[in-house]
Amino acid sequence: MTAIEVPDLCRLNATELLAMMGRKEVSAAELMAQTLAHIGRVNPAVTAIVSLRGEEALMAEARAADEARARGETCGALHGLPMAVKDLAFTKGLRTTFGSPLFADLVPGTDAIFVERMRREGAIFTAKTNVPEFGYGSNSYNPIFGLTRNAWDPSRVGGGSSGGAGVGLALRMLSVADGSDMGGSLRNPAAWNNVYGFRPSQGRVPSDGLDPFYGQMATDGPMGRSAADLALLLSVQSGYDPRAPLSLDAPVSAAAPEPLDPKGLRFGWLGDYQGQLPFEDGVLELTGAAAALWADAGALVEPVTARYDMAQVWTSWTRLRQQSIGGRHDAQWRDPAQRALLKPEAQWEITQSHQLSGLDLYNAALARGAWYRHLMGLFQQYDFLLLPAAQVFPFAAETPWPKEVAGRKMDSYHRWMEVVAGATLAGCPSVSVPAGFSAEGLPMGLQIMAAPRQDEKLLRAVASWDRICPWLDRLPPMLR
Repeated sequence: MTAIEVPDLCRLNATELLAMMGRKEVSAAELMAQTLAHIGRVNPAVTAIVSLRGEEALMAEARAADEARARGETCGALHGLPMAVKDLAFTKGLRTTFGSPLFADLVPGTDAIFVERMRREGAIFTAKTNVPEFGYGSNSYNPIFGLTRNAWDPSRVGGGSSGGAGVGLALRMLSVADGSDMGGSLRNPAAWNNVYGFRPSQGRVPSDGLDPFYGQMATDGPMGRSAADLALLLSVQSGYDPRAPLSLDAPVSAAAPEPLDPKGLRFGWLGDYQGQLPFEDGVLELTGAAAALWADAGALVEPVTARYDMAQVWTSWTRLRQQSIGGRHDAQWRDPAQRALLKPEAQWEITQSHQLSGLDLYNAALARGAWYRHLMGLFQQYDFLLLPAAQVFPFAAETPWPKEVAGRKMDSYHRWMEVVAGATLAGCPSVSVPAGFSAEGLPMGLQIMAAPRQDEKLLRAVASWDRICPWLDRLPPMLR
């Protein structure tokens, strides 16, 4: 296909666009018009953007944003910026399907907490971004909208569960995006589309889940193409809310992060945990070379030799996840008609939850604590830990999930993403940054993990990567 010309405004990052609108160099209406035209040309090839609202209504909202600015009204941090919200989050008045036929026609009457905050700061919600059904799996396909295809090679998958967000960012249909992450769902699609995906510390972004005291493995967070954009969106999303009793008090600063000086920084390379995790050929070599860029800039980068039984991490993560999913879908499971509409992977999670005992869950919690303490020991030695953001490159679009990696059979639909479970289980902030491309031109990401509550320090590391990384400005082949 002939490469599509990217409109001038769609080439820019969110902070650049917001600054231009603030100086009245460009209007929200101009930005909206270019954004919608670009979505119309690009999205049919990848299905990243779903439930797109009508052009007339969106243009009216953009013009209203311009008029408010012209009157001198106080403008929020995202005033006039087109955004599409992940289709797992409630959006008032905008269809939210969770990628499930059970909720194909759901139009919420409320916003999720972080969505409410983005709306209050002036974001204009154009659409939703595509997901796997209920967010289960790192491949964004569902029976309502179909498959989200990779920005760099549409014959491959785009990742998930924030797949629509990652692909939309890479193809310049979005300047910044929200996502969520329990098992790498911010990090995997970022890795596979050459953008940033930032999983914040546990509790950094408040969530109004059904069980506000227990639901502490999944979190919402930002995706973008610059450290400044990540910080801006996370500043809007973060901060205490009484509806989320374990949420952290202080929001992240909205200011562009000051880059860290690599000289004096200490990075520990976890890699494959001394051979415990399998990787497709080329992944470790590519991400290892990306990690070496820190050393080239003056940092200390060395292998982490301390061993830990990663099977314990995986068992803890899967059991706690199964308990959560089994409880969430209990009513649907009990209704045969609704059960039949759940994807096989969701049914597997639920049946696994029925086999868990209270002691199983207690032991899973103990293992989680042991892993946390192990990581805290490593963070006494290192500022950051490094490892790949995925174990395989984007795979063929016809494949639901890899059944084998490096000759090792995968015993579940998500085992091939085991490398991301460590940060989730310990509540650590972790970001996937672009790490280069395979010989076939497929992107991969480097995961940078920081100690809990060190989100701003991690954002400063991303700001350093902005300067070090040679791939950030590269456009996917379908664009020019």
